[in-house]
Amino acid sequence: MSVNAESMQKPEHCVTFEELLEDLLADGVLADEQAEILRTRRNLAATGTLKIHPITWLSEQNLRNQQTGKPLDIEALTEWLADHATLPYFRIDPLKIDVESVTAVVSQAYASRFGILPVEVDGHSVTFATAEPYQRQWIQEMSHVLNLDIKRVISNPLHVSRYINELFTLSQSVRKVQKRDRDQRQSNVNNVEALVELGRSGKLDANDQHIVSIVDWLLQYAFDQRASDIHLEPRRENGNVRFRIDGVLHTVYEMPTPILAAVTSRIKALARMDIVEKRKPQDGRVKTRTPAGEEVELRLSTMPTAFGEKLVMRIFDPAVLVKTLPELGFSRRDAATWQDLTSQSHGVVLVTGPTGSGKTTTLYSTLKHLARPEVNVCTIEDPIEMVEPSLNQMQVNPTIGLDFASGVRTLLRQDPDIIMIGEIRDLETANTAIQAALTGHLVLSTLHTNDASSAITRLLDLGVPSYLINATLLGVVAQRLVRTLCPHCQSTGKLAKTDWELLTKPWRIEAPDEVPVAVGCGECRNTGYSGRAGVYEMLVMSAEIRKLIKPGCGIEPIRKQVMKQGVEALRISGARKVLKGHTSIEEVLRVVPAEGG
Repeated sequence: MSVNAESMQKPEHCVTFEELLEDLLADGVLADEQAEILRTRRNLAATGTLKIHPITWLSEQNLRNQQTGKPLDIEALTEWLADHATLPYFRIDPLKIDVESVTAVVSQAYASRFGILPVEVDGHSVTFATAEPYQRQWIQEMSHVLNLDIKRVISNPLHVSRYINELFTLSQSVRKVQKRDRDQRQSNVNNVEALVELGRSGKLDANDQHIVSIVDWLLQYAFDQRASDIHLEPRRENGNVRFRIDGVLHTVYEMPTPILAAVTSRIKALARMDIVEKRKPQDGRVKTRTPAGEEVELRLSTMPTAFGEKLVMRIFDPAVLVKTLPELGFSRRDAATWQDLTSQSHGVVLVTGPTGSGKTTTLYSTLKHLARPEVNVCTIEDPIEMVEPSLNQMQVNPTIGLDFASGVRTLLRQDPDIIMIGEIRDLETANTAIQAALTGHLVLSTLHTNDASSAITRLLDLGVPSYLINATLLGVVAQRLVRTLCPHCQSTGKLAKTDWELLTKPWRIEAPDEVPVAVGCGECRNTGYSGRAGVYEMLVMSAEIRKLIKPGCGIEPIRKQVMKQGVEALRISGARKVLKGHTSIEEVLRVVPAEGG
C-alpha cells in the first residue's frame, strides 16, 4: 500500500471550502482580499451549489493565480490540490482506460460512495483516482479485498464522478447483454426443437435496453472526444470500437462480436437501413444532437467482412464543416486568391486531394458564403454530406440511373448560378461540368490528385479535349490537413537542417534557428497536437500554362511553369505554417510526401 505523508497526517475527512481557501492563501495562490470576496459569494450561494466539490465551485469563480497570473480552472486547482497533498496528479483520459478490467475491481455503488475511480490495474497494484486526498477508510478495505497494492492519484472531481457513472454503466450494459446471450444459448441447447436453430442462436435484440444504452454512450462519447469517424470492426472473438481524432485512429473499446453486431443493427435501424441485409454494403444517415444540444449528422457505411458487418460513421458537425477561410487555414494571400476564383461568373474551379483532406469542408464553407438570396446554388452529391437550408441539394442514386452526369443535366434546367459537383470521376461527368461552365455557370468540384498540376493531366487522361480545359478551367486548389500543435504544451527545439531542406526543396526559404515541436500533455493525450488546419497550393490558370495544355502533354512542364509563376507547393504552405508556429516539420512531412508535393 502506498503511503503519503501529507495526506496521511490529516484526520479522515472530505475536503472543505474553508480548508481549501486557507491552504490557497498559505501557498500564495490567492490574496487575502480574494479570499474575503469568495467567502461572501459562498455565503450567498444557493444551498444546492454548496453540495458540489469545493474545487468545482472555486473553478467557476474566474480566479487567477496571483503569483503566475494563470487562470485557476478546474484542472489547475486539481493539480494544485495534488501537489499540496503530495499525491500524484492524474488527468483522466477515458480512451486509455481498460473499461472491463477497471470496472471489475470494485462495484459502482462502492466507487460512488467514496468517489473513487479505478484507472489502472496490473498484476501487483490498482490505481484509484479521487478528488478526496484525506479520505482513507476505503484504502485498507480495498487492499484487504483485492490483496493488491493500492495507489492513489488526484483527479478532476467532475471527471471522477462522470466516469464512475459512464464507465460502470457501459460495463454493466455489456455484461448484462453477454449474460442474456449465454442464457439464450443455454436454453436453446436444452430445447430439442430448437437444436436446429442453434446456429442462429445468440442473436441479440437491437432494441434491447442495454444495447440502446451502449449506442447512446458511444455517440455521446464520440462527440465529446471530437471524433470525426467511428469505426465498429468485428473480429473472431472481440470486435473493436475505434475513433478517428485529428486524423489518427484510437482504439476506444473492445466488446464481444455478438454485442457489436447488435450495436451495428441498432444504429442501422436508426438510419432506416435494411437490418436483415448483411451481405452487401449499405449507406445511410442519422441526424442527432450532441450533449450540448447541437444538431449533428452522421453518414453511415456498412461493409461485409469475414466476421460480420463493419460499420463506419462519419460525423458532420456543422460548426466544424462550415468555417471562415482563416479558420480553415488559408493565409491572407491564399484567401484572396480563392475568393477571386469563386467570385467569377462562369468557369470551373477544382479542389483536389485524397479522401479526408478537407475538400468537403472547403467547398461547404465556400458555398455557404456564396449562397446569397439573389443567387441559386445547386449541388449534386454522393451522398449529401450535410443538409444546408441555403443550398438546393440533390443526391446521386445509381439504382434509378441518377448519376453525376445526368444530375448536372437536370440542374442546368433549374436556372442555377453556381453548381457544385461532388466529384468528377469519369469523362461524362467532366464533359457535363465543362458544358455547364461554357453555358455561363460557375462550377465547383473535386478530383483525387496529389497536387494542383496533376488535376490538369487527370482531366486529359479522362479524355477531356485540351481546348475545353483551356476555355473553362479557372484554377485548381490542392490541399491537405495537418495537425496543429497543442497550445498547452508546444515548445521549440533546434532545427535539423536536413529536415528543413527536405521540406523546402527546391524552394529557398531561410531556415530558422529553432522550430516548434510537439511535446505532449494531458490536454492533447500526449500527442502534442490538437485540431487540424489546411495547407494549400493555389494554381490560377495563366496564358503561359494554357499554352502547355495540349494532347499528350506531360506533368513536368506544367509543374515548372506553375513554380515559375510563384505558386507555392503544398510543402511550402506547410513550411509557412511551421514558421508561424502552427505545426511541426514532422507533421508536414508525414502528411505531404517530399516528392511531388
